[in-house]
Amino acid sequence: MNDRQVILITGASSGFGRISALTLAKEGHIVYGTSRKECTSGNEGIKMLVMDVTSPESVEAAVDLIIKQQGRIDVVINNAGIGISGALELITREESNLQMDTNFMGTVYVCNAVLPLMRKARRGKIINISSIGGMIAVPFQGFYSASKFALEGYSEALALEVAPFNIQVCLVEPGDFRTGFTMHRQISSVTLEHEDYRDAFVRTMGVIEQAEQAGANPEKLAKTLCKLVRASRPAFRTKVGPIGQVAIATCKGWLPGSFIRFLLRRFYKLGRKR
Repeated sequence: MNDRQVILITGASSGFGRISALTLAKEGHIVYGTSRKECTSGNEGIKMLVMDVTSPESVEAAVDLIIKQQGRIDVVINNAGIGISGALELITREESNLQMDTNFMGTVYVCNAVLPLMRKARRGKIINISSIGGMIAVPFQGFYSASKFALEGYSEALALEVAPFNIQVCLVEPGDFRTGFTMHRQISSVTLEHEDYRDAFVRTMGVIEQAEQAGANPEKLAKTLCKLVRASRPAFRTKVGPIGQVAIATCKGWLPGSFIRFLLRRFYKLGRKR
């Protein structure tokens, strides 16, 4: 494969996506980034496209344009995602649908659009951005975790199905990073007003936001993606982020479940309701 690759990265207008797209472009790749709204300033070598990952028609139109201009797509990085916080009991149908459609089905739609091209070429690489929250569920971000747990299972199965066509599938599982994710998170007003959930919700979200703001430099994730793009045999799973979070996620498989839940209750300040 030519070292200069054609890369499609979703959710490239801010956060992980933007920094990763800029870093990949600086390495000489042809990088197409996507965002829901037009993004024209400070792209620095990124070819930005308007694309809504929750719309298969929008995804297919963007992919068709790249193929028309470049003739191929070598790497896809499924990064687009949102966060919605609130008590699981109180989440609305609109909120749960938006969370799952964006974080999970959006990835499915993008993969469905590029896989026929990659199968025909008998090569390709798909990198799905999951989360440590897709391995260890986060309280009051239950549907965010559910979307990432779903992405984990989907990616495991997809990797097996497309391996005969020389298509590689990777999962990247970030912990907390200093990005705009905290600022853009949607907060459930119903949970904030609920007598039983309100106090715990405010405490827990304070812990979550503090951890995010003290998180790792997002350039670390960008460098990880660059290594995966370059690798001829990339690891299927790559955890990246603060060392403590990576360690807990790595150890989850052999530590007792009761101990993990105890640690999480302590960390997120979830005491018994009186």
